[in-house]
Amino acid sequence: MTATLIWIFVALVAIGLYLSWTAGRLDRLHTRIDAARAALDAQLLRRASVAQELATSGVLDPAASIVLYEAAHAARQAEEEQREVAESELSQALRAVFAEHAQVEVVREVPGGEAATHELTEAVRRVPMARRFHNDAVGAARRLREHRKVRWFRLAGHAPVPSSFEMDDEPPAALADRTG
Repeated sequence: MTATLIWIFVALVAIGLYLSWTAGRLDRLHTRIDAARAALDAQLLRRASVAQELATSGVLDPAASIVLYEAAHAARQAEEEQREVAESELSQALRAVFAEHAQVEVVREVPGGEAATHELTEAVRRVPMARRFHNDAVGAARRLREHRKVRWFRLAGHAPVPSSFEMDDEPPAALADRTG
C-alpha cells in the first residue's frame, strides 16, 4: 500500500513538473511574441519615417511625393485594426515610386541621397525579416496552445490567442537589387 502511494505521488509530481515546464514554455513563447512584435513595430515605423522624409525632401516629383507621403502618414497613424492594410499600402506606394532604377539614381545623386537610399533599402529589407520572426513565434505559440494538455489544464491562462501580422511587404525591385 505504501509503495503504491509513493508511486502515485511520484507520478503526480512528474506530471506537475511537466505541466509547469509546458506552462513556462508557453509563457516564454508569449514573451518572444511581444519582443518580436516590438521589433516589427520599430521596423515598420522606421520604414514609414524614411519614406516620409524622402517624400518631403523635394527630390521626388510632386505626384510621387504626395503618394509616398500619404501612404507613409497613413501607416504611422493607423489604428491597430487597420495597420496591416496601411502597411501594405505603403509597400505598394514604395513599389510604385521606386519601380525604376532611374528613380533610385535620382535620389542617390542629391546631397545626402546616398545615405537616404541606403536607409530606405535597409528599412524595406528588415520589415519582411521582422514580420517573419513575429509570425514564426506566433505559429509556435499557436501550435503549443492546440495541444490537449494545454487546453485541458488551461496552461495559457487568460492570455489572448496571438495573431500573425499579414501584410504585403515585397520591396521595390529597384531597392531589392541593392545590397547594404
